[in-house]
Order: sequence, then structure tokens, then C-alpha cells
Amino acid sequence: MITKALVLTYFYLLIYISLSSGVILYNKWVLSTKHFNFPYPITLTMIHMVFSGAVAFILVRILKVVAPVKMTFEIYATCVVPISAFFASSLWFGNTAFLYISVAFIQMLKALMPVATFFMAILCGTDKARCDLFLNMLLVSLGVAISSFGEVHFNIAGTAYQVTGILAEALRLVLTQVLLQKKGLTLNPITSLYYIAPCSFLFLFMPWFYLEKPVMEEQKMKITFNFWIFFSNALCALALNISVFLVIGRTGAITVRVAGVLKDWILIALSTLVFPDSKLTGLNIIGYAIALTGVVTYNYLKLRESHASQLPSEAIPEKLKALLKEKKLEKKSSENNGNFVEGGGASVTGDEEAPLISRLSHVAGRTNSNQ
Repeated sequence: MITKALVLTYFYLLIYISLSSGVILYNKWVLSTKHFNFPYPITLTMIHMVFSGAVAFILVRILKVVAPVKMTFEIYATCVVPISAFFASSLWFGNTAFLYISVAFIQMLKALMPVATFFMAILCGTDKARCDLFLNMLLVSLGVAISSFGEVHFNIAGTAYQVTGILAEALRLVLTQVLLQKKGLTLNPITSLYYIAPCSFLFLFMPWFYLEKPVMEEQKMKITFNFWIFFSNALCALALNISVFLVIGRTGAITVRVAGVLKDWILIALSTLVFPDSKLTGLNIIGYAIALTGVVTYNYLKLRESHASQLPSEAIPEKLKALLKEKKLEKKSSENNGNFVEGGGASVTGDEEAPLISRLSHVAGRTNSNQ
């Protein structure tokens, strides 16, 4: 039966897929020398950071739509600063890749993200080396290698920029888990931008000053600056962050991953229409299909591992009922044998049932938060 909630869920998914595809195509169009001709990826990224940081500040401090977290100088210096550095790097290198390689090939290279995250997690000690996941990573890498071999306009510089951006993003994800989550901090997209965007802007300023500023000064007569183009581009990037937050809250992280796979195929097809010079070959498709099989398998293995490590939330009430029933039987048995002492019974309940209820509640909370 089609309900309002179901329609709203699919609407959010459609918005997410549209915005995610649109932002990538829009960035490519702005940066491309054959279209809008603004080949300054650091400058574009800095514009995004200024806009996102300003909007986040308004939402958090003025409109108070989102509450800020308890942030100390120590946490900011040891957690937010390194995360911001890798966030800025991932955006910088990722946007720079648009100058050299096609959108379709960039999406194929992004299939390496689970591989990079897996090995970074092992290096940082947040995950263990496992044979099944390692073989899965080899499958993804093989698929990307085949896609690269079949790329008509293969460019070493563009590939290096994109892979470096992927490594930086993988490090950012692992550091977020290691640094923020261990301190009990959870940042949604708005509070993330509120704390990270200004710091990322400062990290981008140095490479911009030495790499892009001199070139922009030389080419200032040729630079096309259109306020509405940059405003709408930054607005789309911000809207994408908010849409991810809405979709995860409505459906769950797994649904977003599945929608992401669908989005990648749609984006690859769209990019060949929007940018005719972007050509796909049979090896591109075969290689990406192999890589995507590995990515989907990886997501399935991680999901199964997550479910195996915790009780389903709907099974908890039955577990508690069985436990309470067992305790009542024990109490009745003790009373029948003449050995039951009221104080002692309370002590048993306090020592054994309370920790279990607390643990089950914690599991239920984790389960609900992952749905």
C-alpha cells in the first residue's frame, strides 16, 4: 500500500540522487575550460567553505535550528583541525581531478573508497585484517584497473589527483571515528560544517595563495565571474549535505549506500550526455561492474557483521520477558524451599538484572541509531 510516509521517503531519495549527481556535473561544468572556464578548483572549494560555514553559523547561532556540541579548545585542536585538513585535501584534489579526467572515470575510481578506508582503518587500529574483506578489496581493485585500462582519455595527473583525494577522504573518515567518536561527539552535517568549514578554509588558503592566486592575477582579464553561478553552485553543495542528513534520518545509512550505487550508474550515463567528449568503452563498463560487485559485497559483509554483533531491537522485549519469568521461577523455588530472604532477593535482582537491562537498552539504542 502506498502511504504518505513511503512517498516522502522516495521523494527524499530522489532529491539526494538528483543533488549528488547535479553537484558533480555542476562542478565539472564550472571548472572545465571548454564550458564555464573557471579552472581554479581551490578557489571554488574555498567559496563552498565560506558559504557553507556562513549558513551553518546562521542556523546554529542565530536561528538556533541545530544545537552546537560541547566543544573545548583541546578537542578542536586535536580532533577538528586534523579532520578539517584531510577534508580540505579531499575536496581540493577531488575537484582538481575534474580538470584532467571525465566525470564517468572519476566515478569509477571512487569505487576504490572502500579499499582505501579498509586499509586506513587497519593502519589506525580501528579494524582488523580479514581474509574475506581483503579478497573483496582485491576484486574492487581489479575492476578499477580494468576500467582504467579501458579509459580512452586516461590521464596520469588526473588519476593521481583523484586517488589522492580518495586517500584523504578515507583518512578523514577513519580519524572521525578515532578522534570524535572516542570523545563521545556526534556531528550532523550542519554542526560538521559549522566547526570544520572555517578551519578547512584556512587550510586551503595557503595552497591557494601560492598556486592559484598568481595565476588568477595573470589571467584576471580572462576570468569569468558570475555571482549567480557561484551562489547556486555553493547552494547545491550545501543542499546535498542536508539531503544526506534527511535521507539517513528517514531511511538509514544502508539505504543511502544503495541509492549511491544507483546514483553512480545514473551519473555515468548522464555525464556522457552532458559532456560529449566523455566516452565509455566496453572495458570501462565491465571493469566498473566488477568493482561495483566488490563494493556491494563489502557493504553486505559489513552489514552482516554489524547485525551479528548486536541483538535486533524487536527481540529485546521477548528476551527481557524470558529473563523476568526465569527470575520469578527462581524466587518461587526459593520460597518453597524456605531459603528466600527478601533482602537477598532484592540484592540478586539488583546485581544481575539491572546490568543486563542496561546492556540490552544500550544495544537497542545502537540498533535504532543504525537503522
